[in-house]
This record gives sequence, structure tokens and C-alpha cells, in this order.
Amino acid sequence: MRAFVDRHAQRLYALAFALLGDRADGEDVVQETFMAAFAQWGKFEGRAAVRTWLARIAVRQAARRHRRRRPRAGLVPLAAAASPADPADRMAAADARMDVPTMLAALSRQHRQVIVLREMEGMSYHQIAATLKIPRGTVESRLFRARQTLRARFGEYQP
Repeated sequence: MRAFVDRHAQRLYALAFALLGDRADGEDVVQETFMAAFAQWGKFEGRAAVRTWLARIAVRQAARRHRRRRPRAGLVPLAAAASPADPADRMAAADARMDVPTMLAALSRQHRQVIVLREMEGMSYHQIAATLKIPRGTVESRLFRARQTLRARFGEYQP
């Protein structure tokens, strides 16, 4: 069991942190994911890869945590990232806008999920569809809309 946890914990933490934007919540989601996985181990049919199965559990746990939590004081609202008049302040605001958690926070939960699974986890459209239990076409449309949103809000900062 320890080797299993060691093999998957770091990737699950990265996924949970990207979805929630909070270190403590990310750690809790990883713990909850492993607890749920071990409790459901007998139900794992092997039709999906273990990685996809764990990601599905982690996404569900992150969604539950997201619904339960109150807004955090540490998150910077997008309105606060508007360009100030002072050049030094403008540079600091640009850095904040290029921050990945800030960018992900600009997306809806559904769009954040598909972007994180595709761009950060490297999952295929088929794997994302299996993980989220949605049709492949829905994955494609959500990715398209998520990318549109990111380009509209942060496009000038993309390479």
C-alpha cells in the first residue's frame, strides 16, 4: 500500500491543488482520495487505468470540498488585478495575472477540471471523458470554452 500511495500521491496533490488553489485543501483531497480508493478497491474493475480511476475520485473529492468551503481571503479577485497607473505596480499586477492558480481561478469549476486534466495531467480527451463521466464532445467543447476564457482574460501574457 505504501508504494501505491508513494507512486500516486504527488500527481494527485498537483491535481487537487490545481483544482482548488489551496495547499491544505489539496492535501486533504489527496488523503480523502486514498481513503475512498482503498474503501472501493474491491469495486475497481480494471476497465480504466488506475491513474484515471484515482483522478476521477480526486475530482469528485475536490468538487465536494469546493462546495463545502467558504470563499478564502487569500484569493485575489480578478478586479484587483486591474492595471494600476504606476509601472512598478503594473508589473506586479502582470505577474499576478500570469500566476497559474490565479488563471485557473478565473475559470468555472467544469472548465478548470478539463484544463487541469488535459494541460497539467496530460490526459487524452478519452481519458478526461472517462474520468469526468461525460461525453468526449463535452470535453472538447469545455476545453474550447476554457481556452477562450483564458485567452480573453490573459491572452496578452501568453507566449
